[in-house]
Amino acid sequence: MLIRKTKKKQLADLDEDRLIKLHTRVRRTRNKHVSNFRQAGAAKVAKKGGRGAARPANKHNAAELKDARLAAASGKSPKVSGSPKDQGKVISAGRDRVAGRDRVDATGKSSGRRKYEASSKTAGKRRQAKKDHR
Repeated sequence: MLIRKTKKKQLADLDEDRLIKLHTRVRRTRNKHVSNFRQAGAAKVAKKGGRGAARPANKHNAAELKDARLAAASGKSPKVSGSPKDQGKVISAGRDRVAGRDRVDATGKSSGRRKYEASSKTAGKRRQAKKDHR
Protein backbone atom coordinates (compact mmCIF):
# COMPACT_ATOMS: atom_id res chain seq x y z
CA MET A 1 0.00 0.00 0.00
CA LEU A 2 2.82 2.37 0.87
CA ILE A 3 4.59 1.68 -2.42
CA ARG A 4 1.39 2.39 -4.37
CA LYS A 5 1.19 5.79 -2.68
CA THR A 6 4.61 6.71 -4.08
CA LYS A 7 3.53 6.41 -7.72
CA LYS A 8 3.63 9.55 -9.86
CA LYS A 9 -0.14 9.87 -10.17
CA GLN A 10 -0.62 9.58 -6.41
CA LEU A 11 2.13 12.08 -5.62
CA ALA A 12 0.72 14.68 -8.00
CA ASP A 13 -2.45 15.01 -5.90
CA LEU A 14 -0.63 15.59 -2.60
CA ASP A 15 -0.11 18.98 -1.01
CA GLU A 16 3.13 19.89 0.76
CA ASP A 17 2.14 18.67 4.24
CA ARG A 18 0.84 15.32 3.01
CA LEU A 19 3.95 14.86 0.89
CA ILE A 20 6.16 15.43 3.93
CA LYS A 21 4.11 12.93 5.96
CA LEU A 22 4.38 10.33 3.20
CA HIS A 23 8.10 10.94 2.90
CA THR A 24 8.48 10.45 6.65
CA ARG A 25 6.49 7.20 6.54
CA VAL A 26 8.55 5.86 3.65
CA ARG A 27 11.82 6.78 5.35
CA ARG A 28 10.72 5.24 8.66
CA THR A 29 9.64 2.04 6.92
CA ARG A 30 12.88 1.83 4.97
CA ASN A 31 14.95 2.32 8.13
CA LYS A 32 12.93 -0.37 9.89
CA HIS A 33 13.56 -2.93 7.18
CA VAL A 34 17.23 -2.03 6.85
CA SER A 35 17.65 -2.44 10.61
CA ASN A 36 15.90 -5.81 10.55
CA PHE A 37 18.08 -6.95 7.65
CA ARG A 38 21.28 -5.88 9.41
CA GLN A 39 20.26 -7.47 12.71
CA ALA A 40 19.48 -10.75 10.94
CA GLY A 41 22.89 -10.59 9.27
CA ALA A 42 24.62 -9.88 12.58
CA ALA A 43 22.90 -12.89 14.14
CA LYS A 44 24.19 -15.07 11.31
CA VAL A 45 27.75 -13.82 11.89
CA ALA A 46 27.64 -14.87 15.53
CA LYS A 47 26.16 -18.25 14.57
CA LYS A 48 28.51 -19.01 11.65
CA GLY A 49 31.67 -17.49 13.11
CA GLY A 50 32.50 -14.88 10.47
CA ARG A 51 31.05 -12.42 7.99
CA GLY A 52 32.19 -14.36 4.94
CA ALA A 53 30.67 -17.60 6.15
CA ALA A 54 27.45 -15.85 7.14
CA ARG A 55 26.92 -14.37 3.69
CA PRO A 56 24.10 -16.29 2.03
CA ALA A 57 24.79 -18.14 -1.20
CA ASN A 58 23.32 -16.69 -4.34
CA LYS A 59 20.29 -18.96 -4.39
CA HIS A 60 18.67 -17.35 -7.41
CA ASN A 61 21.58 -18.03 -9.75
CA ALA A 62 22.10 -21.51 -8.33
CA ALA A 63 18.45 -22.38 -8.85
CA GLU A 64 18.50 -20.98 -12.38
CA LEU A 65 21.63 -22.97 -13.24
CA LYS A 66 20.14 -26.12 -11.73
CA ASP A 67 16.94 -25.71 -13.77
CA ALA A 68 18.95 -25.18 -16.96
CA ARG A 69 21.06 -28.27 -16.32
CA LEU A 70 18.03 -30.42 -15.52
CA ALA A 71 16.26 -29.22 -18.67
CA ALA A 72 19.35 -29.91 -20.78
CA ALA A 73 19.75 -33.37 -19.27
CA SER A 74 16.14 -34.27 -19.93
CA GLY A 75 16.43 -33.04 -23.52
CA LYS A 76 13.59 -30.54 -23.18
CA SER A 77 15.66 -27.51 -24.15
CA PRO A 78 18.29 -26.91 -26.80
CA LYS A 79 21.91 -27.18 -25.73
CA VAL A 80 23.67 -24.01 -24.73
CA SER A 81 25.81 -22.83 -27.63
CA GLY A 82 29.52 -22.56 -27.19
CA SER A 83 31.87 -24.33 -24.87
CA PRO A 84 34.33 -23.00 -22.28
CA LYS A 85 37.21 -23.37 -24.73
CA ASP A 86 35.43 -21.05 -27.22
CA GLN A 87 35.27 -18.13 -24.80
CA GLY A 88 37.29 -15.09 -25.79
CA LYS A 89 37.45 -15.96 -29.47
CA VAL A 90 35.99 -13.89 -32.26
CA ILE A 91 34.55 -15.74 -35.21
CA SER A 92 34.97 -13.73 -38.37
CA ALA A 93 32.09 -13.61 -40.82
CA GLY A 94 32.04 -13.40 -44.58
CA ARG A 95 34.90 -14.00 -46.98
CA ASP A 96 37.58 -13.77 -44.23
CA ARG A 97 36.27 -16.86 -42.55
CA VAL A 98 38.21 -20.06 -43.01
CA ALA A 99 36.12 -23.15 -42.35
CA GLY A 100 36.64 -24.53 -38.85
CA ARG A 101 39.06 -21.86 -37.66
CA ASP A 102 38.43 -19.15 -35.10
CA ARG A 103 40.13 -15.80 -35.14
CA VAL A 104 41.61 -14.83 -31.78
CA ASP A 105 41.12 -11.28 -30.57
CA ALA A 106 44.63 -9.81 -30.53
CA THR A 107 43.88 -6.22 -29.48
CA GLY A 108 45.87 -6.64 -26.26
CA LYS A 109 49.08 -7.08 -28.22
CA SER A 110 49.08 -3.79 -30.13
CA SER A 111 51.55 -1.08 -29.19
CA GLY A 112 48.75 1.41 -28.66
CA ARG A 113 47.06 -0.91 -26.15
CA ARG A 114 50.32 -1.42 -24.25
CA LYS A 115 50.91 2.36 -24.09
CA TYR A 116 47.34 2.92 -22.89
CA GLU A 117 47.66 0.31 -20.15
CA ALA A 118 51.06 1.65 -19.05
CA SER A 119 49.65 5.17 -18.88
CA SER A 120 46.70 3.94 -16.83
CA LYS A 121 49.00 2.15 -14.36
CA THR A 122 51.19 5.21 -14.02
CA ALA A 123 48.21 7.47 -13.36
CA GLY A 124 47.03 5.08 -10.65
CA LYS A 125 50.44 5.06 -9.03
CA ARG A 126 50.53 8.87 -9.11
CA ARG A 127 47.13 9.04 -7.42
CA GLN A 128 48.22 6.57 -4.75
CA ALA A 129 51.47 8.45 -4.12
CA LYS A 130 49.51 11.69 -3.72
CA LYS A 131 47.25 10.03 -1.11
CA ASP A 132 50.21 8.51 0.71
CA HIS A 133 51.94 11.89 0.87
CA ARG A 134 49.04 13.51 2.77
